[in-house]
Amino acid sequence: MINIVEMLERAASKYGEKVAFSDPDKEITFSGLREMALRTAVCLADMKGRDRLKPGSAVAFYMEKSVDALIVMFAGMYLGDFYSFIDIRQTANRAESIIDVLEPEFIITDEANKDALCDLKLSDQNRKNIVLIPHLLKEARETAIDREFLDKIGRDFYDKMPLYVNFTSGSTGVPKGVVVGHASVIEFISEFTKVFDITSEDILANQAPFDFDVSVKDIYSGLYTGARVALIPREYFSNPTVLMDYISDNRATVLIWAVSAMCFVSIMNGLEYRNPETVRQVMFSGELMPVKQLNKWKKYLPDARYVNLYGPTEITCNCTYHILDREYEKDEVIPIGIPFRNEKVFLLDEDDKEITLPGIEGEICVSGSCLALGYYKDDKKTAVSFVQNPLNNRYAETIYRTGDLGKYDDTGVLFYTSRKDFQIKHMGQRIELSDIDVSAMSVDGVSRACSIYDDKHKKIILFYTGDIEKDEMAEKIRKKLPPFMLPSKTVKLDDLPLNKNGKIDRNALMQIK
Repeated sequence: MINIVEMLERAASKYGEKVAFSDPDKEITFSGLREMALRTAVCLADMKGRDRLKPGSAVAFYMEKSVDALIVMFAGMYLGDFYSFIDIRQTANRAESIIDVLEPEFIITDEANKDALCDLKLSDQNRKNIVLIPHLLKEARETAIDREFLDKIGRDFYDKMPLYVNFTSGSTGVPKGVVVGHASVIEFISEFTKVFDITSEDILANQAPFDFDVSVKDIYSGLYTGARVALIPREYFSNPTVLMDYISDNRATVLIWAVSAMCFVSIMNGLEYRNPETVRQVMFSGELMPVKQLNKWKKYLPDARYVNLYGPTEITCNCTYHILDREYEKDEVIPIGIPFRNEKVFLLDEDDKEITLPGIEGEICVSGSCLALGYYKDDKKTAVSFVQNPLNNRYAETIYRTGDLGKYDDTGVLFYTSRKDFQIKHMGQRIELSDIDVSAMSVDGVSRACSIYDDKHKKIILFYTGDIEKDEMAEKIRKKLPPFMLPSKTVKLDDLPLNKNGKIDRNALMQIK
């Protein structure tokens, strides 16, 4: 298998009329998805002009995730194109910049978002490429499948064709578009589903939007194994009762969620309202999981398997995992664990020497076939992060330098310690801001916490949410941290700001300080 199209063809043949994907409005079977994707591909080709198609181009989406969007995603794959979802909640300038960089062959939108898309400053060509998805699918249902035409395109497919481009949540300038190929997803998903025993009997409750690579694990785990994927609308994550009803009514068995989404449920007492008892496996990633919030999940789902996943977008979802096998104290950090098979994960010190001894911090680096293809139209940034392995002078071996710091314990298990960006020098001491965050989140009455460093005024500022008041919080944290790590200022918020990927937005916190 070299292309995701083959994965869809196999799933349609093997699982046929079994439901593949569902959202609150509709569902589609594996065979129905293949048929509609084929019809839509031909329809798109005819709209563009078959002789004007440029395989390897972008099919951009300016809309929320849905079953309809999935149909068009796979239609684009049949044409040799890749998909890229544009976050509809970001600023107009950023959306415009991304579209300019992508130069998409088609921009797919729906009725709910077409006006906002048309209000953007787009080139005349990009405006011509806007396609309204209800009209497209209506026309596609009346379009005959031309297998000869599509098979001709497919003969040129190869495993390192781009499958998707996800743009990072960088705060300035044009965000980096991470290009991930078909082979990387096929390689990762085949191992991921094997390690975690995902089968055709499972129901995956998809939390992540499609511009966030956590969604890749849901979409392609379902396609690879025959599991059903139930798409959870983004707005449900502001209404815990609606969210828990949806998960429970769909009898979800597997959750692959961002940490912030899990914390939303536990902080808002969603599990007390309704316990999704069919859930057998909970996987989380993106940030440090507060043990206090994890324990709330374990209280209601004590028999579920809990897994901490680690990995940036540039290595195709995840490169390490840790299956929790014991209870953790509130001020402990959960390890990121061991590498997936066929992924090489190692630490380099500041002199590019490998670290193998426990307790010594280094940069986490990754090599293997799951690496992204680089950054879209950005050779300079690609060359900075995707580099030759400094430990290997015998043959070409590209590694990705994550910018994350980690260390091993005595058993060789890997722990994430911080971002390079979050390591500061304060009062003559090197400090990991994440250590402050973990201590703060262990305080009773604190639900979440995040610290930043005001370099201009040389101050550590701690933000938190919870019931405890600032004075009591400051007193309790003084008992947990040495003097040089104590925050100069503590700020209580109703909610911590999140970026588009659902992670705590430190740049937004810098504006609050």
